[in-house]
Amino acid sequence: MATIVEAVELKKTYMLGKVPVEALRGVNLKVEKGEFVSILGPSGSGKSTLLNLIGALDKPTSGKLLIENVGISTLNDGQLADLRRKVGFVFQFFNLIPRFTARQNVELPMAIAGLNRDERRKRAEELLETVGLKERMNHKPAELSGGEQQRVAIARALANNHRFLLLDEPTGDIDSKNAYETIQLIKRLNLEKRVTAIMVTHDQHLAKEANRAVHMLDGVIAQETVN
Repeated sequence: MATIVEAVELKKTYMLGKVPVEALRGVNLKVEKGEFVSILGPSGSGKSTLLNLIGALDKPTSGKLLIENVGISTLNDGQLADLRRKVGFVFQFFNLIPRFTARQNVELPMAIAGLNRDERRKRAEELLETVGLKERMNHKPAELSGGEQQRVAIARALANNHRFLLLDEPTGDIDSKNAYETIQLIKRLNLEKRVTAIMVTHDQHLAKEANRAVHMLDGVIAQETVN
């Protein structure tokens, strides 16, 4: 099985004024293609910092981070931008464009990538059907529930055939019923489409829905459990 992410003694230090803050203190982690991994821990444990590094939104201070066998520390800004295009991001607050319909929101990354209108419309409709929103694709975000908006965000994250999904507290802004349905959707995409998913969450019950749970504390991985 191919390795999607490999971190070796990964460290990240931020400067808070003149004070160094060690967000990651030596993380070792492997994520294989087709896995669904949850990363959980209290605030300040380093889980969001780790996700940002995996998404090439930042570079490590030291250690090694390989994304599909490419070391991100060696990449320039343009190469980092190319790497980000392989990743589908799903955030807590949806980040949908209010004046666009669900279909138009899903089409947007494909338009940026240069896909022609007919192709991106067809793929957007297929993706919205996959996430159970075939009948809602012409509705704008304000006309959708929180759970429906998050499903649109997941469809958008898959629009450009991304290699894997990074989910940052994807259920943090929706109720428990919609949170459960969102996680079941991610599980289904993982099982049926072999979408690799890495999810940061503070909810231990939702974390158990992943194949593997990585528990972080004080910038290191304290424990890993197979679910």
